Amino acid sequence: MDQNEKIKPSGKALIPFAVFIFLYLGVGIILETSGTEMAFYQLPAPVAIIVGVVVAFIIFKGSIEEKFSQFAKGCGNENILIMCFIYLFAGAFATVAKSMGGVDSTVNLGLSFIPAQYITAGLFIIAAFISVATGTSMGTISTVAPIAIATAEKAGLNMTLIVAAIIGGAMFGDNLSVISDTTIASTRTQNCELKDKFKVNFYIALPAAVLTFVLLIFFGKPETIVPIQKLDYNLVKVIPYILVLGLAVSGFNVFLTLGVGTVVAGIVGIAYGDLTPLTFAQNIYAGFTGMNEIFLLSMFTGGLAHMVTQHGGLQWILEKIQSVVKSEKSAQIGISAIAAAADMAVANNTVAIIITGPIAKELSRKYKVDPRKSASLLDIWTCIFQGFIPYGAQILLAGSLTAGAVSPLALFPFLWYQQLLAVFTLISMFIPYADGLIKKRPWNWELDKAEEITE
Repeated sequence: MDQNEKIKPSGKALIPFAVFIFLYLGVGIILETSGTEMAFYQLPAPVAIIVGVVVAFIIFKGSIEEKFSQFAKGCGNENILIMCFIYLFAGAFATVAKSMGGVDSTVNLGLSFIPAQYITAGLFIIAAFISVATGTSMGTISTVAPIAIATAEKAGLNMTLIVAAIIGGAMFGDNLSVISDTTIASTRTQNCELKDKFKVNFYIALPAAVLTFVLLIFFGKPETIVPIQKLDYNLVKVIPYILVLGLAVSGFNVFLTLGVGTVVAGIVGIAYGDLTPLTFAQNIYAGFTGMNEIFLLSMFTGGLAHMVTQHGGLQWILEKIQSVVKSEKSAQIGISAIAAAADMAVANNTVAIIITGPIAKELSRKYKVDPRKSASLLDIWTCIFQGFIPYGAQILLAGSLTAGAVSPLALFPFLWYQQLLAVFTLISMFIPYADGLIKKRPWNWELDKAEEITE
């Protein structure tokens, strides 16, 4: 903090980040207008951030050696590296569990026990469970949506409503899952425990999910009920997901949790013949490589963020925000606003959290916003807008799976979960009904950690 206080605020220092955002967003807009599929994901984000790094090297003062030193320190920040390692472990677990048939069994299990008239509401629950278990909204949509769309056609369901329900369920887990990259990024940037953030976040998200479920029961009934064909599932293959979720929420070390989950998923896969020891190892590595983009992006963003901070960019933003932020509640609104704005700019909730995390942490310290709450706000608002903007990957993917039958704009009125989550999050800022854990274990600002419960 002392070092940061000596740094002169400079709006110019934000130019490298602005270059990254405008490049990433600009290319996406151009490709979108030309009709390119998944336009905002054609330019790899790590390449876009490297352009911002090059701009930083050009405009910042100092020798090349000094700039490389600053960049390397940011890349090698402990929180950044831990976050990157968690990405790798999460990727390994998700890939192995999917390869041994865990996702298919979970989907089929749910659909087998859902009465036809409750299919829409049931698919919301299935999508929510899978996204919580796997940590990926994109993976959830790509897995559940094809089955849901086929079911909607057979059962006479509202296609737009059912697609919106799946997106809502996927964003529920993206926001809450202990192995989601957004949860990892938000907790690491705010320096709080995964399980603590989950508990605070859960009580905000749960009412929105319950109310969405109730609405889907009433408005999601088909005009003509058609029985669903029998689907195969295996309860044993669902166990790794339940195990990982249980261990993580109970406070088990995240690396051990993901390690145990990966091993158990591998054993189940080998026992049922879906994997061999060799393909088990190959799937672990495939999980690692599948996280390359977010791994590199997080590391490069950490390096650039450190350079921008050292040249006054962070201090400049804080001064501007502090001119309107006067209290803990207004600080929460400020954190929410910058998170939402960043996600709308880059159309990637993890990137938005990585960019705004340091700013949120400074606001958290200054105005005594509990880091477990600031981490929840970062994750919630970026997930709300990621599941709402028409150029976001989740809505684009869901729309493409319907072969054009459902447009992104048509989904807006039916994205009930995202809308309700925004309402309950705003309520939680002024009526702290979700702050039971925070009151039970207050934050020790000197040690920058939660107080331990003493008997």
